[in-house]
Amino acid sequence: MKRRLTVLFIVDVLVMIFLAMGVLKITENKIEKGENENELVLLREIEYLTSDENGNNPASKLIDTLYQSLGRGMAEREQDAVKEALIIFGAGSFLLLMSFYLYIYISFLRPMQKMQLYAAQLAKGDMKAELRYSRHNGLGEFTWALDQMRKEVLFARESECAAVQENKTIIATLSHDIKTPIASIRAYAEALEAGIDSDYETRAHYIEVMMRKCDEVTGLVNDLVLHSLTELNQIVIEKCDVDMAEALQEILNDLKTPLVELEQPFEKATVSVDTKRLAQLLENLLNNAAKYTPGKVRISTKIKENFYEIHVRDWGNGIPPEDMPFITEKFYRGKNKGEQPGSGLGLYIVKHITEKMDGRLELINRQPGLEAVILLPCKNA
Repeated sequence: MKRRLTVLFIVDVLVMIFLAMGVLKITENKIEKGENENELVLLREIEYLTSDENGNNPASKLIDTLYQSLGRGMAEREQDAVKEALIIFGAGSFLLLMSFYLYIYISFLRPMQKMQLYAAQLAKGDMKAELRYSRHNGLGEFTWALDQMRKEVLFARESECAAVQENKTIIATLSHDIKTPIASIRAYAEALEAGIDSDYETRAHYIEVMMRKCDEVTGLVNDLVLHSLTELNQIVIEKCDVDMAEALQEILNDLKTPLVELEQPFEKATVSVDTKRLAQLLENLLNNAAKYTPGKVRISTKIKENFYEIHVRDWGNGIPPEDMPFITEKFYRGKNKGEQPGSGLGLYIVKHITEKMDGRLELINRQPGLEAVILLPCKNA
């Protein structure tokens, strides 16, 4: 902007100088080549012709009068030429100054007025007000930066409102979902306290149900913790090269899931993963599958196009087609959720952690059931 004004000022000064020089040149030409020169030559010839041999001229007074009149005419002509020059120079200067002012007004003053009104709108909290601007005027870059700042503030405010709404949603969801298993635990605990269980098998059944309900609550709390970490971008991924066949076998042994059917042997390949996070992925997928399938869940592996694929297949009802595009979003639960407890975070967390490990998650509806596929880049097979 400073450079542009400097160039404009220099151009105006040069134009003023050339205008002044041009006006002076025109004035000089008019004065030097005036019509009075011809009259002065004729007057001198008349004076010469009317003079006698002794140099006396009977018309000397008349000639003197004509000389004076001619001189006054020449002086008036010079004055007229100077006046004309001043008028031309003044008009040119006025037009130049007006063009300079118009440029300043269009490029600086008018945008400043718009920005003043715009800033007043922002001060009132109207962050959705848009500012029309041109990047080519003097304040274009500044105006663009101001509008970008508005967009950033608006985005931050909307993100804050969305985060508050999400917190309310998850609190409401977890309150509802935790209430059911807690109520079951309390009912069975009261039955044990009252001595309703008269034999060992009944007590064992009560305890098994209470343990299962405790696991449900633990799963909900774990989902909440992982969600908080993903929101804060604090999930730490510590990858190392592992033999996936051995890692999967060890993880599944630790999970102790009797309803899981393993299609062995697993494919052998070296993959760079975080085994702790991989265990969380599989646990989430198995828990999710167990909620909606009446039978076993099958786990198999495959190597395809330099990707190690982990397939988790159930024989439930699958995911309705209209729910499929949104099923990995936070808090989204499909229409087939029924009375099953859940936070709507399981598949979201699976997708997030998989992508953190440079992989991807695919969900495929089968007939019947759902197949979740985790694809991780492998180094060698």
